Amino acid sequence: MKKALFKPKPKTPVELVRHARELIIFLDSKTCTRESKREEKLSDLSKTVLEIRTVLYGNGELEPNAEACSQITREFFKDDTFRLFILYLSNLNLGLSDLSKMILEIRTVLYGNGESEPNADACSQITREFFKDDTFRLFILYLSNLKLGARQDATHVIANLQRQRVNSQLIASQYLEKNLDLVDMLIDGYEKEGDIALSYGAVARECIRHQSVARHILESEHMKKFFDYIQLPNFEIASDAVATFKVC
Repeated sequence: MKKALFKPKPKTPVELVRHARELIIFLDSKTCTRESKREEKLSDLSKTVLEIRTVLYGNGELEPNAEACSQITREFFKDDTFRLFILYLSNLNLGLSDLSKMILEIRTVLYGNGESEPNADACSQITREFFKDDTFRLFILYLSNLKLGARQDATHVIANLQRQRVNSQLIASQYLEKNLDLVDMLIDGYEKEGDIALSYGAVARECIRHQSVARHILESEHMKKFFDYIQLPNFEIASDAVATFKVC
């Protein structure tokens, strides 16, 4: 009974993201030598990621709260949280299932759950957070480590973020203009094998819709590379390269 009366106060959306960031930094720092302590932190991180997903996607009974989603989005793209998620999760023994669930939750916030439309404020929060602290870069870098289903969800999230406006501004366009090396990485993704090349291609096409990105590709060596990519022996990858080339 006492436990029920004194349950800890739920973390706010911003606190959830900050807590996840702190946990990742702690775990990656390897300052903790006790395995029991590390397992405790990993469990805490998993729960926090799940809570973030629930905020973004709803709990099956309630729709996502737009303001909460917006707060999470802002926080995710601040203080390098996005970069931390991408760079450090692969070094942790954190189950990919937790990361996959979080990505699915973010996707649900951005696309809706089939019964309700996406909440504009929630989408704005996610967008702000994603392009703050290089979280977007982390997602791109870690994409190849995800299983196919989670990678497809992540690709949908990244694609959606390209179209999200915050205060009438396309944050993604501004971010990519300052991080064109990510565009280079995506185009070079056609040199990889299997489904990951297709995932990079799908993300690249969404990014190319921004004028600054399209201009960068047209004025770079990538245009020459496309003629090699469209002749690759893998038909799916070659066809995908053609689709991306047409967007340019």
